[in-house]
Amino acid sequence: MKQTALITGLIAALALTGPGHAADCYADYKAKQDNPLRLHYGVAQISQCSKSAAKVELSARLASRGWTLLNIVSVFDESGLAERKQSAGPNYLRF
Repeated sequence: MKQTALITGLIAALALTGPGHAADCYADYKAKQDNPLRLHYGVAQISQCSKSAAKVELSARLASRGWTLLNIVSVFDESGLAERKQSAGPNYLRF
């Protein structure tokens, strides 16, 4: 009986941290390009809901398009998307 409860708990924990849950994680960030200097604020979907994971993931994504990540402003779920959409403009879910 205890093993069944333990297995059920592990399955539930994996479901909450697995790919299905990751779709609800977003970060807003600031990035730049040099020569000429260009800055942008954006919102991106991320695979893990933490600033440190977002920094690693977005640094690579942005660098592949010639941008340098300056900072992660915040990490949030889909309830925070609407309020950031206008501010992010063309960089809303672009990267």
